[in-house]
Amino acid sequence: MSKKQEKIPGFATRAIRSGINRTRENEHSEPIFPTSSFLFESASEAAARFSGEVEGNVYSRFTNPTVKIFEQRLAELELGERAVATASGMSAILSVCMGLLKSGDHILSSRSLFGSTVQLFENFLKKFGVEVSYVSPTDLEAWKLAVQVNTKLFFLETPSNPLTEIADISILAQLAHANGALLVVDNCFCTPALQQPLELGADIVVHSATKFLDGQGRCVGGAVVGPEALVGGDIYSFLRTGGPCMSPFNAWVFIKGLETLNLRMKAHSENALALALWLEQQASVERVYYPGLVSHPQHELARVQQRYFGGILSFDLKGGKQQAWGVIDSLQMLSITANLGDVKTTVTHPSSTTHSRMTSDQRDEAGIGDGLVRISVGLEDLEDIKADLRQGLSEGAL
Repeated sequence: MSKKQEKIPGFATRAIRSGINRTRENEHSEPIFPTSSFLFESASEAAARFSGEVEGNVYSRFTNPTVKIFEQRLAELELGERAVATASGMSAILSVCMGLLKSGDHILSSRSLFGSTVQLFENFLKKFGVEVSYVSPTDLEAWKLAVQVNTKLFFLETPSNPLTEIADISILAQLAHANGALLVVDNCFCTPALQQPLELGADIVVHSATKFLDGQGRCVGGAVVGPEALVGGDIYSFLRTGGPCMSPFNAWVFIKGLETLNLRMKAHSENALALALWLEQQASVERVYYPGLVSHPQHELARVQQRYFGGILSFDLKGGKQQAWGVIDSLQMLSITANLGDVKTTVTHPSSTTHSRMTSDQRDEAGIGDGLVRISVGLEDLEDIKADLRQGLSEGAL
């Protein structure tokens, strides 16, 4: 941004204009640098770059101009000092844990998590001596009681996957800080267009850029955003050494996705609210989970904490797994895939896909039943989305 500008540009402007550093070709669109390495003018310059004494490109595993544009733009949108781009959302979470934790440390986590996050915590971090405890994302007393002297990180998704539970970021940030811990928030469902956890007191935000940041299901990537001291320190150091880096091409795709993020998230939210209200009226639907509904337990908190209510909803069917699979199998337009955040509406059955590697007890504790269906509401005409679901929800599909 121009140094003459004193006022911070608006969100949509930052999403389109921030991070650009044009080359001597004076290109208008951001360039892609598909190179593994970079040249140095001398041996002394190479040494200074490698040591960090002088800023500049060294090797695309940890310094690439295209990736840097994405990092700077996302940091601007999240109102953070630094962002580090990673190969996937899961590698973003891994980078935070590997950069900030050691054997004997403790993570206090919401029990309402993406299945792969649970697997990372249970099958890998625990193997290296990191303890993990799980509590309800909405039960503050449970968080208080579960804090240990070795608790280093609070970790949560809000809204949660797949039940869209809303945790109070500000309150949990205060609790974490009072106990010498950091609060990490997975902001995948909302993106900074709808929610900015750092402004609410969180220390670190993680993203699966694969989802709404891209918005069209084209590439896999992730990111970590937060203060320079944390993200630019040990987390970046892990990425530089361990190598879970984002490719320049994927970064370029995500850069273009960010340009329309503000418009898309508003449109996703409008479609999702209208669909949730419609689903509440369907006889075969037992319950709808969407923060925009007055019936949602944390509706008022979502109104305060988020700009809109997001594009993800779930619903329980009275006929259990048989009906859930019947509805999904009947679809003609909606896409059966576990991905989310796409302009195309996607549908999945969490207990047999995204959360299938959790034990049945873990799923029961998290409230993920066999009749639960998750929808990532896309940008098609709402009436067409309803029409595709209507045939599966009819009595004949039971």
